[in-house]
Amino acid sequence: MSVPEYRVGEGLRFAWDEDFEIELEVGSTEVVIKANRAGLTSLARHLLTLAQQGVHEGAHLHLTADQEIDSPIDLVLERVEKD
Repeated sequence: MSVPEYRVGEGLRFAWDEDFEIELEVGSTEVVIKANRAGLTSLARHLLTLAQQGVHEGAHLHLTADQEIDSPIDLVLERVEKD
């Protein structure tokens, strides 16, 4: 799996696999992410992109309901730095 290289000054670059499908279900006690193979590899690549050296705290990917994901709510993947 190739991950877009983070370059300071260019911002984050996210790559999607063709025909990805991602569904988010939110219950009272759990969140379920359902995805086809393309959706799972896309999410994995996005997380690896955020995990790269040099990516600053607060960098994030906002997945919008009924656009990138099939869901009534948005999903945000965000980088944090905690000791």
